[in-house]
Amino acid sequence: MAALAQPQKLSDADFSRLSRFIYKECGINLPPLKKILLESRLQKRLDHLHIGTFSAYCDYVMSPAGLQEELVFMIDAVATNKTDFFREPVHFDFMRDQLLPAWYTTRAPGTFKVWSSACSSGEEPYTIAMVLEEFALGRPFNYRIVASDISTKVLKKAIQAIYPMQSIAQVPMTLCKRYLLRSKDKDGERPTIRIGPRLRAKVEFKRINLIDDIAGIDADFDLIFCRNVLIYFDKGTQEMVLRKLLSKLRRGGYLFIGHSESVHHLNLPVQQVKPTIFRKL
Repeated sequence: MAALAQPQKLSDADFSRLSRFIYKECGINLPPLKKILLESRLQKRLDHLHIGTFSAYCDYVMSPAGLQEELVFMIDAVATNKTDFFREPVHFDFMRDQLLPAWYTTRAPGTFKVWSSACSSGEEPYTIAMVLEEFALGRPFNYRIVASDISTKVLKKAIQAIYPMQSIAQVPMTLCKRYLLRSKDKDGERPTIRIGPRLRAKVEFKRINLIDDIAGIDADFDLIFCRNVLIYFDKGTQEMVLRKLLSKLRRGGYLFIGHSESVHHLNLPVQQVKPTIFRKL
């Protein structure tokens, strides 16, 4: 039996190369205290590619072939993806109680458009879809949801829309009955849930790097979610990303950010409505 390859150590020099490269390619800022985390996450890529050292991996991923073949997998390994259904419920309460009734009074029969700009494995856009479906009950109401992420791995999971049973703890039972299907994992052992076909059909998934050109995205969204992604960017990147997002939001539209994030230090054309809710001027 062949001996298992020994885990490699990431040198300070190679960490510096990789952290600068990751910042350039996706805006994620990795301070030195993230060195062990980066080493752990990229070790699997070295093993998969049969590359013996981090130095050799740096050379490969930064080469023309690596940019074409490996960059997406490296970003998948580096990106942090933590999300839940109905995470930070103040946003969904505001949608239901204030934003949607006001929009329906002034802009119906148009189409309400939402962009979940860092959607991770899909819990956020599917939660948005549940709220919008509930609002549509008994009234003519059209909506469209675009959901994007930089990671192809989590987008694949979002499109499959299958989640462990414990993930729906925050979903009200009435919504579970209307929009979720009981299932089992691929081994047929553990119970899972799947988002119902009506909601799945309402969400359009795209791979988008927010620091790249986003010219292909519509410029008339009524609501953009950008939650718990700004914390990985430095101030300059935060402002650049938010200005891009705001260019895709109609005047009077809303921007939602995460509870641990702030835009007060940035010069943006928005008015604060609640601590993490802003309206475009």
